[in-house]
Amino acid sequence: MSLTKERHLKSMLALLAGVFFTGISAVLIKSASAPGVVTAFYRMLIGSVALIVPVSLYLFRLKTPISRQGVYMAILGGTFFGIDMAFWATGIVASNATMPTIAANLSPLWAGIGAFWVFKEKPYRGFWIGLFVAFSGIFLMVSNDLFSSTGLIKGILYGLIAGMFYGAYYIATQKGRSLIGTLLYLSISTFSATFVLLLAMLLFNYSFLGYDDKTWYLFFVYGLGVQVVGWMLINYAQGYQRATTVAPTLLGQPVVTAIVAYLVLGEEFTFIQFMGVIIVLVGIFLVHFLKRHT
Repeated sequence: MSLTKERHLKSMLALLAGVFFTGISAVLIKSASAPGVVTAFYRMLIGSVALIVPVSLYLFRLKTPISRQGVYMAILGGTFFGIDMAFWATGIVASNATMPTIAANLSPLWAGIGAFWVFKEKPYRGFWIGLFVAFSGIFLMVSNDLFSSTGLIKGILYGLIAGMFYGAYYIATQKGRSLIGTLLYLSISTFSATFVLLLAMLLFNYSFLGYDDKTWYLFFVYGLGVQVVGWMLINYAQGYQRATTVAPTLLGQPVVTAIVAYLVLGEEFTFIQFMGVIIVLVGIFLVHFLKRHT
């Protein structure tokens, strides 16, 4: 196996593992007894602290100059990610774990359009076919709630807004990861997102303390397991995969969320939603299959 193919395989495996770790995020937010912005803030803060030592060692051993543009893109990406987290986590607390996550993962549409606009990266035909199929599955997963009297419109609206910033994060990260390494990019973007969420905490006058032991435990699991491990895997993959490949694959996040939310939180999972899950998976498969045959 050539080095290029080996890196491609490793980055795809890292991406899939990252999808699993990040897929449980919404369940952790919903399980914590705290406002969504607070949980998101501690995720980023704990992740930032955990990254201080490894990134310091990395910088000490680094022999080449650091790209200034790469640092700027990491700051920009972290800013977008912090805003995304604020809207998404708020939507989860206001509704449930699954629906805002599904809405936020419409971000591949924005990422595909953004990659075309910013990088002149023309998506291959399979990208649009796969996304159309995946979006059809997502529509099935939310259809019952959209048209019922107990609909989760507020959570879905927050999720849609979050998805726009999530897509912008993909675009910034594609450029930034081509200029600086995984660990450095993750650290800078995490610090940047922490600052954005700190501002949100102060703006809405949320309390920094006073949460129960279970919630603090979830904060640490969220910060270390999802932000450090999960996003390091995804950032690694983003250094070798195109944004129009990473973004559709991350559509697997709401699938993981829906399954874990059903098992852990007892969230309703109807037959129509199950069919939506299957269709989303088919759409993701088509994106990759048609890429190889276009």
